Amino acid sequence: MNLLNQYRGLRREIYVLFFGRIVTNLGSMIWPVMTLILSQKLGLSAAQISYYFVASSIITLPADIIGGKLADRFNKKRIIIICDTVSILCYFVCAAIPLGVGTVIIFIVAAIFQSMEYPSYDALFADMTLTKDRERAYSLEYLGGNLGLVLSPTIAGILFKDYLWLSFLISGIAIALSTVLIGVMIKDITPVEDTSEESEYQEKKEGVGVFRILRENPMLILYLVCCAFYYGAYGQYGFIMPLDMAAVHGDSGAVIFGTVSSLNCITVVIFTPLITKLFEKVRDTGKIIIGRMLVLAGYLVFLLLIGFIPGYYAAMLIFTWGEIFSTVSEGPYISTRIPASHRGRINGIMCVVAAVVTGSIDLTAGQLYDRVGSTWTWVFIFALAVVSIVSAIFLKALDKNAYPKLYKKSEE
Repeated sequence: MNLLNQYRGLRREIYVLFFGRIVTNLGSMIWPVMTLILSQKLGLSAAQISYYFVASSIITLPADIIGGKLADRFNKKRIIIICDTVSILCYFVCAAIPLGVGTVIIFIVAAIFQSMEYPSYDALFADMTLTKDRERAYSLEYLGGNLGLVLSPTIAGILFKDYLWLSFLISGIAIALSTVLIGVMIKDITPVEDTSEESEYQEKKEGVGVFRILRENPMLILYLVCCAFYYGAYGQYGFIMPLDMAAVHGDSGAVIFGTVSSLNCITVVIFTPLITKLFEKVRDTGKIIIGRMLVLAGYLVFLLLIGFIPGYYAAMLIFTWGEIFSTVSEGPYISTRIPASHRGRINGIMCVVAAVVTGSIDLTAGQLYDRVGSTWTWVFIFALAVVSIVSAIFLKALDKNAYPKLYKKSEE
């Protein structure tokens, strides 16, 4: 109960967004099996699948930029509702038509609008929390998302063979319920007034270009590099890992990967409150390093035990601990170091950088997988993870000098 009490005292709207995230992710059944849809349903090779991921990333880049600008200029709640409505319609159409290239294209359209709303959603959590409460709020958002995801990957694996259309339908219904919840229950999105010394770096700077903000905060550039390589390596969990499972276990690979993905979500639900509480005195930069190292360790266990099904679950447990450390620290890190007037645009730029790097890595990984096999592809992935760890160590070493007021309280 003490673990749950740490989430008390936040604004009412934060809890509504929390429940909205649960409902939405109850229907997130497509992305966990997308690699298997492309490989087993549409007959694409690993390289061809990488082209799909790269193409979809390129197409969503403008959405990230546009979504960031919209978040900084217009009503964030309205942006979320409009984007969700388009996504809902796309999912319903995907459920109604035969599976094929057209289905994939419509699904990409839905993903574009989901990407467009992300900067608004993320900025709302920052707008409605004080600096001292930021980590708890982002931890709660992450917990809600994974509460919804606990069963959906397993259900997707079960429906994959004969009832894939039903996964699209359920996803559309779930997003619709979440949209209604947010539209009806959230009335006030006025940003909180934070007068603490720590909030000085978040003072609004109207009329200042986003690239000037980045030039004035070089640590953000280093942070972007750290995140780009991390997400490039992290993303192979949904690309190379299911390909390996399908290669070893055939048609059973979809069900196995679905249950492994569900373990990911169960682990998040169980350990996010625990990690948030036990490591509350560890700075966000320290958590980022721990997260990167655990993700690398999880991949290593997976590779060493491939073919041994219980080993997949051990690997996922370690991998997910790393994911938790990374996720609960990244939102607070960026939101406490940029002006509140630029949160949407900075988040949009982060999405673009991550998409470009991740797309390039997917393309390279797909080519490697087809030409030289799984082992050398994983060597490449490990190298990316090591780069993300090293850059995170540099970030921790330099951050204190760049943002001394964020460290002043802990030194008193």
